[in-house]
Amino acid sequence: MSHEQKAQDPLEFVRGMWSNMGFSLPGMVTPTLDVDELDKRIADMKAVEGWLKMNLNMLQMSIQGLEMQRAALAAVKAMSQQAQAQTGDGDTGAADAAANPFASAAAMWPWNMMAAAAPSSPPEADQPPPATPAKSGRRKTAPGN
Repeated sequence: MSHEQKAQDPLEFVRGMWSNMGFSLPGMVTPTLDVDELDKRIADMKAVEGWLKMNLNMLQMSIQGLEMQRAALAAVKAMSQQAQAQTGDGDTGAADAAANPFASAAAMWPWNMMAAAAPSSPPEADQPPPATPAKSGRRKTAPGN
């Protein structure tokens, strides 16, 4: 009868080997032979995995936010240095213009675009009003009257 029971439970041999060793191994090293225990461990590890993924995503968003903040501060600092260089010594401004001839054109693109979009003819307010024809004292009548 015991032989028949061992045939029904194929892991009984492994259980017997582990119990006959005389010492117990820590829980993570000892292989679990209970399917329910394995399901519980899998569920726990999946919960930890989800938590770690969420923390990883939050960490990545924080890093990205700090990188954007750093880029914005660097841009503001560069613009302030460029403005100080242009208002300061004329020689440094000429050196910057020689180093990058497109820098001033790139900074002025909105005004260049507005100038290009402006009509080629001057506005009508600057033109003199057209001369009005002199009025005659006669009334116009309908034809045939």
